[in-house]
Amino acid sequence: MKCIKVVKETKDNKLGTIRRVANTEADSKVSTGYWAFCPKSEWKELTRKSVKREVLTEDNTESVERVKSKKQLKKDK
Repeated sequence: MKCIKVVKETKDNKLGTIRRVANTEADSKVSTGYWAFCPKSEWKELTRKSVKREVLTEDNTESVERVKSKKQLKKDK
């Protein structure tokens, strides 16, 4: 299984769409030039639900930290 990402927009696919497909299908789509290989971590970010935490800094400004996933939070406990 490989992850591929749309690099050139078509009527069927929007720019930035990421899919996880079989190796043979991935190779044939990438050879067309409309798709490119991308890391699995990008695909995981889109498919997994992430948790956002708001953190107050010393000067009382808000910043947002990204936590990987709810499952990983439970694992750390």
